[in-house]
Formats: sequence, C-alpha cells, structure tokens
Amino acid sequence: MRGLIIRWLILTAAIMAAAYLIEGIRVASFWSAFFAAGVLGVLNAVFRPIVIILTLPINILTLGLFTFVINALMLMMASGVIPGFFVENFWSGVFGSLIISCASWLLSSFVNERGRVEVIDLKKGDGDRWV
Repeated sequence: MRGLIIRWLILTAAIMAAAYLIEGIRVASFWSAFFAAGVLGVLNAVFRPIVIILTLPINILTLGLFTFVINALMLMMASGVIPGFFVENFWSGVFGSLIISCASWLLSSFVNERGRVEVIDLKKGDGDRWV
C-alpha cells in the first residue's frame, strides 16, 4: 500500500513537471494533479492494455512509437474528466506523456512494492567480476 501511494505521488510530481515544461498542459493546483494522477493510473490499468492489443499491428509497424499516441490519448482522456487539469492539443499530450512516462519510470524504478527505496550496490570481486 505504501508503494502505491509513493508511486501516485511520483506520478503527481511528473504531471506537475510536464505542466511546467509544456505550454499546452495546465494544472490549476496540486490536488488537480493528484486526482489526474489517480485517473491516469486507472486508465492505464484498465483501458491501456486493451488499446495496446487492439493497435498491435500499427504498433509493430511503427516499432512501438504508436505507444506515445496511446499515452497521449490517455492523458487527454484524463484531462477531460478532471477539472483544473487541461491538455490543449494532441502534440501537447504527446510531449507531456513523454515527460510523464520518463519521469515516472525513472523515479518509480527505485521504489519497491513496500515503498522502500532500492539501490543495487555492485562491488568488484576477484578478477574482473562484479558481485
């Protein structure tokens, strides 16, 4: 449960960063970003796998780049539901979803299911092996 809350806050911070960096994305307050992160999480958990499977041929032809279009559509769907969170146009959604995905992936990769920060510590052992 703690890991879920930390990831939710990370996604909230990523949405606020995207709103700061991209002109076409606006967030009225922290709470708008917080609820947008919740809606985006639900959309990504429920609808995104279905849409990915339905668009698999296009995704294969574009070598996975169509996933950015799917992410942009999910972001625009979330903006339609949450007052105070607005994505102006498609390209703002694409660039915003790129920033949100990268920031969220980078920060969430350090958090385990229990909400603790995990770091892999490698040390050079005998010879040239890392352990």
